[in-house]
Amino acid sequence: MNTRSTSSLDDEEEDDAHVASGPLKNYITPEGYARLRAELFELIDVERPKVVEIVHWAASNGDRSENGDYIYGKRRLREIDRRIRFLTKRLEIAVVCDPSIHHAGDQVFFGATVTYVDESDHETTVTILGIDEADSLKREVTWISPIAKALIKAKVGDVVQLQTPKGVQDIEILQVDYPAPHQKD
Repeated sequence: MNTRSTSSLDDEEEDDAHVASGPLKNYITPEGYARLRAELFELIDVERPKVVEIVHWAASNGDRSENGDYIYGKRRLREIDRRIRFLTKRLEIAVVCDPSIHHAGDQVFFGATVTYVDESDHETTVTILGIDEADSLKREVTWISPIAKALIKAKVGDVVQLQTPKGVQDIEILQVDYPAPHQKD
């Protein structure tokens, strides 16, 4: 019987647990899917072969216990393999949603860029994206975040309630934008 606590899981098991414990759907925009796929192929086709070559060369130099190239290379190889497994699993469960189908709409769905104002007249703009592509530094939020859950399915002019650490706050949706539809070549 394995009696390890979750805090002692190795990195690979933590990645697997993260993927397994995530939401059943992995909504992602076509651009986000393309970025993850490009990263996966870069790791498989370029970075991993380079590191394998370095590790092979370092191993041929003899004593591996004090060989920095070998030790670092093996560590980097494990990191790359872990990321490859993670990306593969995330792409397998990805549900690609093109937000441009809602272009010119005024209701909030996945992929929307929403401008809202809170009770203190502070105006904020956020874009609702997938878990694997949202960047909070760019004012992007995941579709499972509290703000996204409050906004989704509401329309311009609606006042919705947002649960915050300081309590419930009313916010009014001022504007909803979507990317323009993609041109077929």
